[in-house]
Amino acid sequence: MARVFSGARPTGRQHLGNYLGAIQNYVKLQEEHDCFYCVVDIHALTTLEETRELQGNIHEMVLDWLAAGMDPHKSTMFVQSHVPEVMELYTLLSMVTPLGWLLRVPTFKEKARQQPENVNYGLVGYPVLMASDIVLYKGEMVPVGEDQLPHLELTREIVRRFNSIFGPTFPEPKALLTETPLVLGTDRQKMSKSLNNHVELAATLEETTERVKRMITDPDRPYRNQPGHPDNCNVYTLEHYFAPDHLERVYKECTTATLGCVENKTFLAAKINGALAPFRERRRELASNNGFVREVLGDGASRASDIARETLKEVKERMNLQ
Repeated sequence: MARVFSGARPTGRQHLGNYLGAIQNYVKLQEEHDCFYCVVDIHALTTLEETRELQGNIHEMVLDWLAAGMDPHKSTMFVQSHVPEVMELYTLLSMVTPLGWLLRVPTFKEKARQQPENVNYGLVGYPVLMASDIVLYKGEMVPVGEDQLPHLELTREIVRRFNSIFGPTFPEPKALLTETPLVLGTDRQKMSKSLNNHVELAATLEETTERVKRMITDPDRPYRNQPGHPDNCNVYTLEHYFAPDHLERVYKECTTATLGCVENKTFLAAKINGALAPFRERRRELASNNGFVREVLGDGASRASDIARETLKEVKERMNLQ
């Protein structure tokens, strides 16, 4: 099976955007590929405020992964810093990566604008560490959306440069294009914990209902007795995922003003709660097993370390370091 690598920053409890955009794809991929899913905690250090709750965020995120169907017997799940070889490879790859390549990365420029008081070396070298994450495990495919293609191409450039200098060592990872939906939050901006506009997978029935009821729907429908425009409504968009069998009815009733936004949000909340009921029950079971997440991550780190040591040994031999 082809080896897939994907890394995710430890953001704690996951929300609908995380699930629809990544987690459900992780679950699907593990059935046909050799998947390595990494919690990239070192990457989180480039934004200092993220470190205060780092360990708790790792635990909560992995708990959500497992409850959603990511199987430690089918996938290798581990924490980035638990395999320290990645930092050594990061240093070695930095020796062949021109600074100009890193300074042109759009996300670096964006982060530098967002945190001008903390434009650190790690922020500049972020893409080299990302490349190290992938190639340390000889990753062949990386699931990405189209907006992430430039970042993966930089990894491919680093690989090509290293291979051209020291001989064929790493495979050039290919993009495994995924259709990542833009999931909007309660305020019609991209769903994000930082904006507090999200709906957590592990929320209670009441919390989910309250969040959904806060959603801004069709901005061009100010009154209940006016026809709505479902194609411009975030609630209707989410119903594509949680109530696909009801789309035709909702569309008709909305456009004829026989269904109001409040009723539709109540309907969506019930559908989300119903769809997530098995996930939430599974999560409660896993959470009651003290030490299970730690055990999963420890086993994953052990398997990842075996590969990492072999890769690093090969790299050092190529570079005449041993």
